[in-house]
Amino acid sequence: MKKKLKKISINYYLVFSLLGIVSTSCISCGNGSDAVDKEEQQIDVEPPITTTTFRNPVLDSGPDPWVFKNGDEYFVTFTTGNNITLVRTNKMSDLKNGTKKVIWIPPAGGMNSKEIWAPELHKINGAWYVYYAASNGDNNTHRMWVLENTSTDPFQGVWLDKGELKLPDDKWAIDGSPFEFNGKYYFAWSGWEGDNNVRQDIYIAEMENPLSIVGQRVNILKPENAWETNGTNPEVTEGPEFFLKNDKVFIFYSAGACWKDGYSIGAIYMDINSNPKEVNSWKRLPNNPLFVSNNTGNAFGPGHNSFFKSLDGQEDWILYHANPQPGQGCGGNRSVRMQKFSWDSNGFPLLGSPEPLNKDILKPSGE
Repeated sequence: MKKKLKKISINYYLVFSLLGIVSTSCISCGNGSDAVDKEEQQIDVEPPITTTTFRNPVLDSGPDPWVFKNGDEYFVTFTTGNNITLVRTNKMSDLKNGTKKVIWIPPAGGMNSKEIWAPELHKINGAWYVYYAASNGDNNTHRMWVLENTSTDPFQGVWLDKGELKLPDDKWAIDGSPFEFNGKYYFAWSGWEGDNNVRQDIYIAEMENPLSIVGQRVNILKPENAWETNGTNPEVTEGPEFFLKNDKVFIFYSAGACWKDGYSIGAIYMDINSNPKEVNSWKRLPNNPLFVSNNTGNAFGPGHNSFFKSLDGQEDWILYHANPQPGQGCGGNRSVRMQKFSWDSNGFPLLGSPEPLNKDILKPSGE
């Protein structure tokens, strides 16, 4: 057996030697070694894999998503229920691979220890603030609370619990959002008129500074239209989000109750020269609701949105949550989706319809 193996190996050696001679002869008859080098480079170097599209969802779970663009990067947060988490990314279409950090864990007990809802990250006067709703475990005690971080980077420094943001009348409050307009800051939220959960209205008040409110609250929106009331008890308008565009100030809101598939997005607006604290300044958009369920696209109950600009600042995008199946309600099945939107000739938003899951969508410009 050993002899045969030895003989065979010698034969292979001869074959390979002959092949080497032939190969060398062919090379010498060609265009020279440079041609071989070029051919080898063409074979060995693979073209880079690039894509111009992404698919929703950008996060598999993330109710009440909020995004803040800071220079060439984005910070995203959402409802976890038991902490406040930030996600950092320089490409919103690649949010799933962003860097996550839990920046705050609530105390074991107390009035802001449970039901941590709808946090929003804002940068005011050079410092970072997170506004969030919390309770002691009893929904009736929900109020707005504030965290502060004076570091230039919200992933660094120390997040301090600055306590409750005391709102006028000390009533139930969630989904608070500040906004700067004409040199002043205003705060909008969803709240109760009294002490009983009979209806959620949208209120606004002026801010004295990032940690306090001045003056009275003004009720600027009640659920009245059919899509807003949606046969629910209690009736709900919530998730107010400001948007300034040319000569108009918008407040987008969600209505119809998150536990029903009819949950949708609408907006009110006022002229830029009006007083935001006067109820008559605000009007409903004529084409409300603006964003409703896409029953064939696995987008049920789209709502509680925020907005961001593309990296190059040329495009407007909406970030929102929706359920992939009907009847999934207000839980963790709500995934984070995003899509570009436009404006009509009258300066009103055209949100379109929620894009179907797993559809190829062009990435935001600049990515």
